Amino acid sequence: MQKRIISIDNPYHLSVKDKQLLLKEKTSGQYRQTPVEDLGVVLLNHPQISLTQSIIQELMDQKVAVVFTSKNYLPVSMLLPLDSHYIQTERFNLQVRANEPLKKQVWQQIIKAKIINQSQMMRNMGKDQEAKALMQMAGDVKSGDSTSREAKAARYYWTKLFGADFKRERFGQAPNHLLNYGYTIVRASVARALAISGLLPTLGVQHKNRYNAYCLADDLMEPYRPFVDHQVISLALSYGSYDLELDKEIKAALINVLNADCHLNGQKRTLQSAILKSAQSLSLYYEGNTKKLVFPILEHYGNTTF
Repeated sequence: MQKRIISIDNPYHLSVKDKQLLLKEKTSGQYRQTPVEDLGVVLLNHPQISLTQSIIQELMDQKVAVVFTSKNYLPVSMLLPLDSHYIQTERFNLQVRANEPLKKQVWQQIIKAKIINQSQMMRNMGKDQEAKALMQMAGDVKSGDSTSREAKAARYYWTKLFGADFKRERFGQAPNHLLNYGYTIVRASVARALAISGLLPTLGVQHKNRYNAYCLADDLMEPYRPFVDHQVISLALSYGSYDLELDKEIKAALINVLNADCHLNGQKRTLQSAILKSAQSLSLYYEGNTKKLVFPILEHYGNTTF
């Protein structure tokens, strides 16, 4: 079942009744409600939102990721269930014992998949030569990305995507704010999928920042970033600008990236479904039951040049 992602942007009090998320608007006193079991991610985007202990517990019981964002809509915290898989301890132990060759092989597959989707993004923009160049880089990715193909591809990709003056920065010029919000959505969905698959999102294979509790989510989401990039390009085409306010409509469009079509092992799926399959394949990799991670391929949408 496709899970819903909801963004709460105004002062609401959140509680639970009969397994329904109740949202009481603090200014008008009006109520909204939605079944908790239908939710996958809840984004809390306002400093005056309040929650009861009961709704937090219900959200965790239903394996819903809860993301707290800053005034810039950047993630500052995330809640995930601690007990979400029947052999969770076994899989945690496999992560802890994973050796460096295994981690390097995982990272190689992640980066190769990421660059392939960056190539697909170029193809969607009608830039066939750029797409070919990126496919060449993808083919050159070594174990552990020892020759830094990811960094080389990124420099090339951003220049071709948004122009020579663009810099991918957390607080940079537009459309960085749109990318940030879209990546937050995907990151939360990946972290949730990892937890459901019995993996600890903290233990990364490449990302190892001591202050980052979601290193593995940041690893596994890399091939999914071009899907957000495509959504941002599509928004710019619709509105005629990258400098868009993150209002309710724009947020909804970025959240909708999880409903985007993709191909995974020859089958059409939504991105949200593919994320769970990727997480499950990683858990099988740790167990030694597969040597191949599964990642989706960005659909060909035709020329989307802005």
